[in-house]
Amino acid sequence: MEALVLRAGLHFVSSTQKLRNVQRKLESDLENSKKKFVELVDKCNELKKGREESDERETALAELKAIELKHNELKEEMVQYADNDPAAFEAMKKAIEVAHGAANRWTDNIFTMRQWCSNNFPEAKEQLEHMYKEIGITDDFDYVELSPAAIQICAVGDEEGNP
Repeated sequence: MEALVLRAGLHFVSSTQKLRNVQRKLESDLENSKKKFVELVDKCNELKKGREESDERETALAELKAIELKHNELKEEMVQYADNDPAAFEAMKKAIEVAHGAANRWTDNIFTMRQWCSNNFPEAKEQLEHMYKEIGITDDFDYVELSPAAIQICAVGDEEGNP
């Protein structure tokens, strides 16, 4: 029985000690928060200095707003001229060249496949011709040539010294 009382007493003492420690920590945190609050209020007051309402400030703010509006208008105008951007033009030229090369490479592959099928399966010539027509390979199927506009784009790029 005495052991239980002793344990209960020790438990009570340790619990009160823990509560005191928590109280000290909370009081310390409160003090730190109060100091930080005072510092922030002072900093806010310092930042407000020079921002008092005045004719000069209102004029400067109006001028700033006008400059921002002009800046936004110029940005919108630049979007209209984005197609004339040399980098975009060069990327378009390269994309045309890549697409043209890829189309002709596939056309060459199709011609090679047709030749191989004709050589290896001469008895199925009629069936092969029927299959070619079904998938869109007609007698007028040929390599892709660049349109005059695409040739002009590539030529203009070459005249400017671009590869």
